Amino acid sequence: MAELTPKERVTRLFKREPVDTMPCFSGMGMVTIQVINEMDIRFAEVHTSAEYLARSARLTAEMFGFDAAVVPYDMCTVPEAMGCGASLYEDSDDILYPTVPSKWEKLDDVEIPEDFLSKGRLPLVDETFNMLTSQTDGNLALGGWVLGPFTMAGQIVELNPLLKGVRKDKEGTEAFLVKMTDLVIKVAQHYQALGVDYINIREMGTGSDLLSPRVWETLIQPNLKRIFNAIEIPTVNHICGSTDLIIEMMNACEADAISVDQKNNLAESRKKLGDDVLLFGNFDPYGTLVTGDVSEVEPVMKKCIDDGADAVWPGCDIWPDVKKENVEAFVKTVREYGRQASPAVGRL
Repeated sequence: MAELTPKERVTRLFKREPVDTMPCFSGMGMVTIQVINEMDIRFAEVHTSAEYLARSARLTAEMFGFDAAVVPYDMCTVPEAMGCGASLYEDSDDILYPTVPSKWEKLDDVEIPEDFLSKGRLPLVDETFNMLTSQTDGNLALGGWVLGPFTMAGQIVELNPLLKGVRKDKEGTEAFLVKMTDLVIKVAQHYQALGVDYINIREMGTGSDLLSPRVWETLIQPNLKRIFNAIEIPTVNHICGSTDLIIEMMNACEADAISVDQKNNLAESRKKLGDDVLLFGNFDPYGTLVTGDVSEVEPVMKKCIDDGADAVWPGCDIWPDVKKENVEAFVKTVREYGRQASPAVGRL
């Protein structure tokens, strides 16, 4: 059989159909400084233009051989559209992601405009998806992501009232998170309508080093389950930090795949979940691709595969200032060592 295209490889993975080799992709930002320099722009500028976003995502995939392009890169697009604004740092020469300059003080103060999808840079993100669809000619898989309800709440409301609410106003916090869940569903379904191939829901701030498993089960799980049941295309449930104690509850949220970071014991998670669950993870992208020596990359990737990953994913966004040779070693190892079947996905 002829070699699969990148999009075919990713699509078949989510269907648990045999592939020629393990796809090399992510559900988080993968833009690199090598591409930014090739485009002759400052990193901060990439967030301000659909052309820059689409070109940088496509060129990064092409330069390193990734199977997917993923946008947007920053967490501020939805908060900005809701009225929180965004600090873009356009004149800076440093690697700076946009940040939210103002947040609501109280949960009750939050107002979601009916037409928020047409505000801020969200139309720019729409244009980027459309450009990527035409520029890649269906060859690359196209990934999108949305923050989960609790993590989204932390971007628009000051953290103290949110965390206090978890302990002292459970009913009010639950109602607010339902509101955030409706928002996340609306964004995810919008990206789905634009033709993305998979969506990663990043409920990053809910690991068990931040919330207890009991709180996670009552406050986070029901909302995530409702989100995944509302999306028709392949979905990924990604959580940073400690997830060993909640991995089975993550699986019960009914996403098509689970993604964990380097704090998770992947081999133990695989034992708990069995071989039918798509499990992605779980290397440290900064320590492996930015500060680590190239000789350390291959063992890291092989361990992820040996521990039971169906796709080797970074624990978070790939920090742009990567070492080119390290990323090349990452892709090469996944391509070659990933020719063996993974627990949930066979090989052609």
